[in-house]
Amino acid sequence: MSTVEVTISALVHAAPDTVWQCWTDPQHITGWNFASDDWCCPRATNDLRVGGLYCARMEAKDGSFGFDLKTTYDAIEPGTLLVSTMEDGRKIRTSFEAGANGVQITTIFDAETQNPVEMQRQGWQAILDNFKAYAERA
Repeated sequence: MSTVEVTISALVHAAPDTVWQCWTDPQHITGWNFASDDWCCPRATNDLRVGGLYCARMEAKDGSFGFDLKTTYDAIEPGTLLVSTMEDGRKIRTSFEAGANGVQITTIFDAETQNPVEMQRQGWQAILDNFKAYAERA
């Protein structure tokens, strides 16, 4: 079976350093890494080096469901690129392109096979949109 790549993006109206800090610092990650107000990210760790582990706990606030998103970094270009592999082998590539109006963030990820691709795109985009709102307030 071939892998389906999904692309999401957002223009964040914030300084590049702010965007990078909010994206990579666990104290910030817990403030934005969820798709809707009925979910939360109670804890996160981020060993920001090639071979380092990123782990974010994502939970429904009512306790009905939760999971750990774990990835291992394959490539890091500070301020511009993160490439990682999830535990099941799927890839994530996030680029940060600074411009006059802010930072364009683009994530390309391999879809999983248990849920519809469009549902996955919408969920990941909602998290990115939540990040945008968070970083623009930071």
